[in-house]
Amino acid sequence: MIFAGNDTQGLRYGTIGTPEKYYLNWKEDSDVEKLLDKYLLKMGNKKRFLEIIYDFSLFDGGIKKLCRPHQYFGVKAAQEHVKRKEGSIIWHTQGSGKSLVMVWLAKWMLDNNPNARIAVITDRDELDKQIEGVFSDAGEEMVRTRSGRDLMKKLGEASPRMLCSLIHKFGRKGVDNFNEFMKELKSSPSQTVGEIFVFVDECHRTQSGKLHKTMKAILKNAIFIGFTGTPLLKQDRQTSIEVFGKYIHTYKFNEAVADEVVLDLVYEARDIDQKITSPKRIDEWFEAKTKGLNDFQKSELKKKWGTMQKVLSSRSRLNKIVSDIIFDFNVKPRLNSGAGNAILVASSIYEASRYYELFQNMELKGKCALVTSYNPTTRDITTEDTGANTETEREYIYHTYKKLLGKKSTKGYEDKAKAKFTKEREIKKALYDVLKDEAEVERIFSIVKQQDEY
Repeated sequence: MIFAGNDTQGLRYGTIGTPEKYYLNWKEDSDVEKLLDKYLLKMGNKKRFLEIIYDFSLFDGGIKKLCRPHQYFGVKAAQEHVKRKEGSIIWHTQGSGKSLVMVWLAKWMLDNNPNARIAVITDRDELDKQIEGVFSDAGEEMVRTRSGRDLMKKLGEASPRMLCSLIHKFGRKGVDNFNEFMKELKSSPSQTVGEIFVFVDECHRTQSGKLHKTMKAILKNAIFIGFTGTPLLKQDRQTSIEVFGKYIHTYKFNEAVADEVVLDLVYEARDIDQKITSPKRIDEWFEAKTKGLNDFQKSELKKKWGTMQKVLSSRSRLNKIVSDIIFDFNVKPRLNSGAGNAILVASSIYEASRYYELFQNMELKGKCALVTSYNPTTRDITTEDTGANTETEREYIYHTYKKLLGKKSTKGYEDKAKAKFTKEREIKKALYDVLKDEAEVERIFSIVKQQDEY
């Protein structure tokens, strides 16, 4: 661990090899006034210093990381609950590193309790894979269960000490009378080996319902710790406390924004004028859109766009929205730098598909993705009867997806995209290790990406 700081800016800390911009700020109450001394006395304490090195540092995909203050204090508070064998909730806002909190807490539990075993439960296959990946990247062995039977078999054996599973695997097919089924489970709970601690990811989604009740009945003696970061309605918050116990530690969105852990949410209301048709109105629209650009930049943009009358008088509202977005990608510095991204939220899968098709006819072709829950199957369109040269919304969605996926399944397409993203990250890291210049890495990588050689 490396410290750097002064009395003006306070204390920063990182590891050997940590780029300057990723050095972290410590935050903790103290009566000491001088910024540097204030936190140096806290982190330089012999016990705290050695604890962070031993219990709160890890390699995440080959990159050495240290805990942030909220992660440290969250895990420390959870340790006390674990010692008392109390269920509870860790509420850390989305994007603040809950997965690493799980890793540090699980590692401490296994190191300090030889009988402890950890089961991480999620409600989505994607999250289950993610949990396995996070623990594996941190060098901890995590075993994914293949089925409900496999889950119960592993819980009845001494190893593995850590496993992850979907909550759906606690269910049983062919149960007609759920109340009788629950009585049966409670009267003869499953035999498990060791002290089972269950981490429930996104616990607000799995706190009610039959599967959660089944899980608690099967793992009668287990201690449940809930993890979430989703803003809860008052009723959901109360239910979470009833199921898991009180909050161990909270880290709210506004705290994360102030600590620069996550970016703030900024909303800009947009109104796409449907009636801009006259040359005068078009000129006014263009001037408003290009405010801040010099005359040369405006002239070049007009050449690129051609006749504004044609763009702004396009045949539908969707076309106008797409044109407006394309224009922003040309004039907004954060977007036209080549490193900017944007998300367009549609009101339906059909509308999202329409947007996607429209973008394929413009300069963002090949740079757009369609993200929905739809999985095309032939039964979606077998009952559709529209006649010649017509297409229903269902058929349009189906054909759009088949064209996008080609011969791949949605899962195969998604897996390829993730593998590509992972490879991109590895290439960037390798380039940075050699060049030590982030701007040059981005420049070289953009060239490689255009040539599609990665």
